[in-house]
Amino acid sequence: MKIILETERLYLREFKHSDGFHFYHLNNDIEVLKYTGNKSFTSLEAANDFIFKYEEYKNNGFGRWAVCLKETNEFLGWCGLKFDKEKAAVDLGYRFNKMHWGRGYATEAALACVNYGFLNFNLTEIVGRAHIGNTASIEVLKKCNFIFKKQFIYDKQPAVLYTLKND
Repeated sequence: MKIILETERLYLREFKHSDGFHFYHLNNDIEVLKYTGNKSFTSLEAANDFIFKYEEYKNNGFGRWAVCLKETNEFLGWCGLKFDKEKAAVDLGYRFNKMHWGRGYATEAALACVNYGFLNFNLTEIVGRAHIGNTASIEVLKKCNFIFKKQFIYDKQPAVLYTLKND
């Protein structure tokens, strides 16, 4: 298990093969996926295949990471950075199991990821996108000091773009 970051309550680690189980269940909750534009995994095998083929760490040196509670090692969800080749931008993303919403985990993990990207990869800017109805996700971006840039259509839905520059 390769731990990338630690916060007061959490650790973020690279995905491991057994995370397919967690991804399958996370992405089969319609409330979790409501604003993502993603579809549920069709099977546990499909989720395992996603984890097996995940190459962001190798390709970019960073990616999305499993977020686990230090106290229990419980998988809470994921958070991290993703290089978007089409937009030539690094995106902050996060997704947590519904039972862990409202506890500040997303903000805690997101702040750690932003700092990690700026300090370890000398990123000049990180973007965050959220559908307008996803007020909780927008609040996480604001708490991480992201600045509103524009409203636009993302995955055929009204969305907002926030950015944070590495000053």
